Amino acid sequence: KSGSTGEDSLDRLLPPAGAPRKKSATSLSKTEPPLLRTGKRTIYTAGRPPWYDEHGAQSKEAFVIGLCGGSASGKTTVANKIIEALDVPWVVLLSMDSFYKVLSPEEQVLAAQNDYNFDHPGAFDFELLVATLRKLKQGRSVKIPVYDFTTHRRQKDWKNLYGASVIIFEGIMSFADKELLQLLDMKIFVDTDSDIRLVRRLRRDITERGRDIEGVIKQYNKFVKPAFEQYIEPTMRLADIVVPRGGGNMVAIDLIVQHVHSQLEEHALLFRRALLASAQQMQQLPQTLSVLESTPQVRGLHTIIRNKETSRDEFIFYSKRLMRLLIEHALTFLPSQPCAVQTPQGHEYEGRRHSGKGITGVSILRAGETMEPALRAVCKDVRIGKILIQTNLDSATDGHFLFYPHDAYISEDHVILMDSTVSTGAAAMMAVRVLLVVIVCCLFFFLFFFFFKDKIMLVSLLMAELGVHSVAYAFPKVKIITTAVDKNLDDCLHLNVSFGSRNGQEIDWSDEEEQQLSS
Repeated sequence: KSGSTGEDSLDRLLPPAGAPRKKSATSLSKTEPPLLRTGKRTIYTAGRPPWYDEHGAQSKEAFVIGLCGGSASGKTTVANKIIEALDVPWVVLLSMDSFYKVLSPEEQVLAAQNDYNFDHPGAFDFELLVATLRKLKQGRSVKIPVYDFTTHRRQKDWKNLYGASVIIFEGIMSFADKELLQLLDMKIFVDTDSDIRLVRRLRRDITERGRDIEGVIKQYNKFVKPAFEQYIEPTMRLADIVVPRGGGNMVAIDLIVQHVHSQLEEHALLFRRALLASAQQMQQLPQTLSVLESTPQVRGLHTIIRNKETSRDEFIFYSKRLMRLLIEHALTFLPSQPCAVQTPQGHEYEGRRHSGKGITGVSILRAGETMEPALRAVCKDVRIGKILIQTNLDSATDGHFLFYPHDAYISEDHVILMDSTVSTGAAAMMAVRVLLVVIVCCLFFFLFFFFFKDKIMLVSLLMAELGVHSVAYAFPKVKIITTAVDKNLDDCLHLNVSFGSRNGQEIDWSDEEEQQLSS
C-alpha cells in the first residue's frame, strides 16, 4: 500500500536473478503526438498498422522495449532518441504514468498534502498495465487511462492505442512485476545522477504539475529517494543494457538501435519464410475467385509482359491490352436484369441492363492507377476514387489515404477496387477495410456493413495464391478477379513481374491524355 515502510521484499515482485529471459519479437508507443517528424521521414506514433495474415490476425508480435530508471532520469528522452534512430514505420510509446491506481477519498487528501507515496509499487494498477501491454504486443486495440497529475485523478475520456512495429514502455517500476518482465524483449535501465534527477523533478513538478517547491522536496525526501533505493535501483541487475547519463549517451543509444534492427530483421526473415511455407500448403482456391480464361491471346499477352527482354514501350502497350480484357471480364459480374428494346427496324430485342445504382472505381495508388484508363474506356462516366496504402518489404503497411468523388454514392454503388498486382494481400485487405469503414460512416446501419462486401470486386492483373487466400479468408464475400494466379513468390514476397520499372527504367504510365483524365 502507499504507506508501506519498505517491508515488502523485492524478491516477491521479481524473478530469480538466474531465471531465463524470454526472447521474442516487435512494436512501440506514446499517445501524444500522433506523428514524430525527423529530418528524413515521418514516424507514426498512433493509429493501427494495418497488416493481417491469411487468418485475419496481426501477422507478428511487436518488439517491446522496457525502459526503467528513477524519476526524472531521462527515460522519455532516451525513448524519443531511440524512436528517431530506428528505421521502422510504426512506433508507440507507452508510459507507466498512465496506470496509477484510482485513489480513495482518504488517499486524495493525502495526495493533496504530498503525503501519498506515488513511488511505491502499490500505487500502480499492474493488473490493467499487464493486460494492456499484452494486447498491444498482439496488435490489438486498447484504451489507455489519462491521469491528471494536478488533480490526482483519471480523466473521464480514455485514449485509444494500437500495437505497432516496436513498443517502447517506460516507467519507474517497469521491471517490478514478473508478468510485465515476460512481455519485454529488451530491458534498458537509464542511470542518472541523483542530484540531476532532483533538479529535473523540481523543474517538471513546479512548471508542469502546479506543485510548490516545499511540497516537491518533501515528497522527494519522504518517498521518491527511499523508493528508488529500495525498489528501482536493485532492478538494474535485470537490465540487458544500462545507459549512463540518459539521453546524452548517444553511443549507448546507437548500440541499442543496432540490436533492435538485428532482432527485427531476424523476425522479418522468419516471418517471410513462414508466409511462403503457408502459401505452399494452401491448395484449393476460393470460390470467390474468377480467373480470366487462358486463351491463346491471354497467354500470349502474359508471355510478353513477363519476358525480361520486353521493351518498356511494349510492356506498357500489351499490359494495357490485358487490363482492358480484365475489366471487361469483371463487368460481367455486375448485376443485370432482362430488358426489351426496339431496334431501328422496329423489331424487339430481348437484352439485359445493369440493375445496380452505379459504379465507382477505386485504384490503390500508385500501380492501381494504371487500370483506370481501361475502366474509363468501357464504363461511361464512371466515378474514380483513390486510396493510398504504403507497404514495406516486411509486409507491414504504414498508412492510408482515401479520396473518392463527392458525387459518388459509394454506399450504394458497386465498387471496383483496382491494383495491378497482389502478392501477400496486405494492401488489398487494408483497402477493403477502409472502404467498409467509409460505408459505415456514411449510413445509419450496421447490418448493411456485412451486405456491402457483396458490392466490392477486387480486380488485379496478376495475383499470388497467398494474396488470394488472405483476401478471401478475411472477406469471403468480396469477388476476386484476375488474369492469372501465380503459385510462388520470391524471398521478398514479390511476384515475377514488375509494374514499376522495366530494364532499369522507371515506367511512366501517364501520357498526356491520361494526365487530363486524372486531373
